[in-house]
Parts: sequence; C-alpha cells; structure tokens
Amino acid sequence: MTATAPGATRPGRGPGTPPGPAAPPVTASSRAHPLWLLAGVAAVLVAALAGVALGPVDLPIGGVTMSALDRLPFIDAPSGLSARDTAIVWELRVPRVVLGGLVGAMLATAGAGYQGVFRNPLADPYLLGVAAGAGVGATLVFAYGAGGGWIIDPLPLAAFTGALAGVAATYLLSRSVGGQRDTVSLILAGVAVTAFFTAVQTFVQQREADSLRRVYAWLLGRLATTGWSEVRLILPYVAVAVAVLLVHRRLLDVLSVGDREAVALGVSASRVRLVVVIAASLGTAAAVAVSGLIGFVGIIVPHTVRLLTGGGYRAILPLSLLFGAAFLILADLLSRTVLSPAEVPIGVVTAFLGAPFFAWILRHRRLQ
Repeated sequence: MTATAPGATRPGRGPGTPPGPAAPPVTASSRAHPLWLLAGVAAVLVAALAGVALGPVDLPIGGVTMSALDRLPFIDAPSGLSARDTAIVWELRVPRVVLGGLVGAMLATAGAGYQGVFRNPLADPYLLGVAAGAGVGATLVFAYGAGGGWIIDPLPLAAFTGALAGVAATYLLSRSVGGQRDTVSLILAGVAVTAFFTAVQTFVQQREADSLRRVYAWLLGRLATTGWSEVRLILPYVAVAVAVLLVHRRLLDVLSVGDREAVALGVSASRVRLVVVIAASLGTAAAVAVSGLIGFVGIIVPHTVRLLTGGGYRAILPLSLLFGAAFLILADLLSRTVLSPAEVPIGVVTAFLGAPFFAWILRHRRLQ
C-alpha cells in the first residue's frame, strides 16, 4: 500500500482539482477472495451442524438437517425426530450454537479491529480493561447479589456494566495523560486500569471466599444457555458493533500505513481509532457478559487469517467473523463432549486448541 506524494496528480483528477479523500490502492490480497469467503461460510455451517447433532445424546445429522429445513417457509421436510429430540435441538442446542457463533464472531472481529488501530498483531479485545471490568462486575454479583430475588439475571448486567466502566476509565485516563491520539498512552492506561480492577476483584474474593469457585468458573468461560434469552440479550450489541467494524475495514487499511500518511489521504486517524475502539469494546462487553472471559479467540483467529490469506483488513475482518464463529462453536462442542456428562471450561479448550495450531501456522507460513 502506497501513499500518493503531496502535489502529485491522481488518476481521474485534473491539476486544479482540490485534494480529497483517496482510497488506498486495491491489490489482489486487499479484498477477501471469494474462495476464502465460501470456505468461511462452509466452516460455520459444518460447525453449526456438528454442534447441534453431537453431544451427550447424539442425533442423526440427516434428521437435524431436515428439521432445520422444515423451519423454513414453504418447505415441508419431516425430520423423523422424536418430540424429545426436537426439544433438544431447538430448545437447548441451537440456542447454544447460535450464542457460540455470536460470541466467537464478535471476539474475533473485535480482535482484528484492535490489531488494526494499534497496528499490533498481538492486540486482543481485552486490551483496554474489558476483561478486568467484567470480572469485577461478575465477582460482586457472586459475592453479594447471588441470592437477592432479582427480576432479571444480574450477572450479565453487572459484567456488561463493569466492562464498559473499565474501557471508559482507560479512555479517560489516557486522555488526561497523553491525549486522544497517543496509542501508547491508551495501552498503558489499559494496563493501569486492569491492574486496579484486578486488585479490587482479588480483594472481594478474599473477603468472600465462598464465591471463589463460582467466580473462577465464570472467568474460564461458559456458554450454558436457558433458551434464547442470552441470544436476544447480546444480538443487538453484536450486530451494531460488527456492522461498524466492517464499515471501517477500508479505513483500517489506510490507518495501517501510519497516522501521517492517513491524514495525507484525507482520513482522520484519531476519529477512526476512537470509533473502532468504541464499537469493538461495546461488542466485547456484550459477549463477555453472557459467556465469561473466553481467551485466545481475539488473537488466534484474526492473526491466523492474516497468515493464511495475506490480505488487508478488508479481508481480515469478514473472514475473522466467519472463522471466529466456527472456531468457538467447535470449541464449545469439545467442551461439552470430551468429559461428558461433565463440561470442560471453554476457555481451557480454546487455549488447548489455539496455542498448538498457532505454533504450527507460525512454523509453516512466513509472517506476511
């Protein structure tokens, strides 16, 4: 990607035409190749079908497929499933698979957005205090509010509020120290806020030792659902956040050449960075509110996509969305089948799967 030198005439502009925003050069690798998009869609469909059909009670894949087709308008496709199996499919497994897909897609897309604005392939969605804030909120509920007779479940609300509080504290601290444009100050502020929130969480855990087991179970991540309530809870936030990130994927490519070059191309680097960080943080906060702290997805998926496709963010973001959804659905499938009927925390599964695969990719593909 190259920037046009100041004063040079761009194609389609006359010598007297005032300068304006210019698109970065479009290369073969800057857009998501149709084959990769098809592979991502296929991965999501295969993972979803496996996630619905397999489990402590295995169901016939053909019957599950016909049951899904039967739900479509104008299609009559008897599945042959019993009433019990149909209830398992549509009241337990499909909501869990959809929730896993939403959380995985959100974490992977948010990770790609963070990596774009900070120009660091190791940035993840928890960089600016989301995880620490959500952990404090969840810990307070487990310690003091678990038996309060709430009308609604306080855990997702507390985790969501804590996550947003962590990001807001990071942003305000960064603005007071280094200004809006200083990414180094933003990252360091995130480190400081994370340390403070972690200290608060540890203090509460020591004071309320009976809550330790439930807190650690939440911190390791889980996708246990009670129907479609969790899906309905996070769907609006995830949809808005993902839409904003995808709209800004071209501007992230511009930002990757550097702030000065981006300004020369007519792009406000500080505005793009702020919008992307807000969208990614909002979506991540919604995801962790219902899933706990599932690590590794926001790093491994976008970075693996980058290594495999060599594309810019116009390719990385949509592919991260698809492969992130497929990755977490399969990870959740393993978490509930490896030690069935017990469940392995999904955060443990993502680490076991992600670390060796990431090491294999680094060994066999050179960094683009």
